[in-house]
Amino acid sequence: MSKKPRAAAGAAVDMAIGSALHDLRKSRGLSARELASMADTSAAMISRIENGLVSPSISTLTLLSSALDVPLISLFRNTASKRVDFTHVKKSQGIKSTRIVDAHSHEFVNLALHVRPDLQFEARMVTLVRQQAKPPVYVGHGVVFIYAISGEAMYHYGQQEILLQEGDSLSLDAEMNHGFRKVVTPEFTFLSVQSEPRR
Repeated sequence: MSKKPRAAAGAAVDMAIGSALHDLRKSRGLSARELASMADTSAAMISRIENGLVSPSISTLTLLSSALDVPLISLFRNTASKRVDFTHVKKSQGIKSTRIVDAHSHEFVNLALHVRPDLQFEARMVTLVRQQAKPPVYVGHGVVFIYAISGEAMYHYGQQEILLQEGDSLSLDAEMNHGFRKVVTPEFTFLSVQSEPRR
């Protein structure tokens, strides 16, 4: 990459950070002078950052985010990629699949899958049928959310046994072993949503 495109990209980032800072400052009803006092900097520096005239250091941005009481990443919100994906699945649609683990099998419908550099997100509609084979046990990363749609089933999380019935929901950290222990009714249908950081 030549110096000109690199410089242009840097200037665009500076403008985006400045725009985010300006919006956050205004949303809190602060003047540049007030924010400067809170962040131990000068009003002139606030003005230069907001106008994209300077590339602020991480330490300066950290002080500003602390003064505004927002995560540091909030100052980079306008620098995100212009490419985004969305998924709209109509009723009774989705990708139908079967999972087989040893002697156990169950049907599920993939409703959403988003894979970003920092995050993976999945949503599935799953139907378990009562059978002799035990459902699989999982250990992973991130967070799992389950919403019971119909039927009853026993879920285990570490040493906990939880009866899930229609309308119940459950959310858990995926780092501890978890999974369904048994299906109580002939069938159990639920929505499973999982989000985990990518490493």
